[in-house]
Amino acid sequence: MDAVQQEATARARELQRSWYGEPLGALFRRLIDDLGLNQARLAAVLGLSAPMLSQLMSGQRAKIGNPAVVQRVQALQELAGQVADGSVSAVEATDRMDEIKKTQGGSVLSNSGQTPTGSGAPTVKRVVREIQSLLRSVSAAGDIIDAADTLAPSHPELAEFLRVYGAGRTAEAVAHYEAHQN
Repeated sequence: MDAVQQEATARARELQRSWYGEPLGALFRRLIDDLGLNQARLAAVLGLSAPMLSQLMSGQRAKIGNPAVVQRVQALQELAGQVADGSVSAVEATDRMDEIKKTQGGSVLSNSGQTPTGSGAPTVKRVVREIQSLLRSVSAAGDIIDAADTLAPSHPELAEFLRVYGAGRTAEAVAHYEAHQN
């Protein structure tokens, strides 16, 4: 790899870090390890071609262009955490991955009023992740923070919303959401 390619790859990985919290290669390798997948199965669950997954992992491409795929990545991260803490078995995880694969993304509720996986009313965490996914599909975390800083003097509540949901951790956003429900 020549110096220009190395620089482009380093830049793509840095963009991935700002958009997704870490380079996608590290994130996808962790999902593969935690969920017992191979790259082809991960690509299938996410709805990506194997070459696209490889390009994202290697830093040849920086951004996941499809918001539904970003939502599936987030759902797999949540599932991997549940497998790690023992709240979901390996067999259940396989079934859940099949459900995740079928989700189309988009709105929190489908036409039937159910969540995309048909599990009833959306959880606070799912609603928060939808909001985060939407904001992060529109702009990078650094740009969202810049916008929040610009808004802060005149609209502090909106600035806080952008910071929490656009660049914060899901746990912080869940706490914010719950605090503002009443």
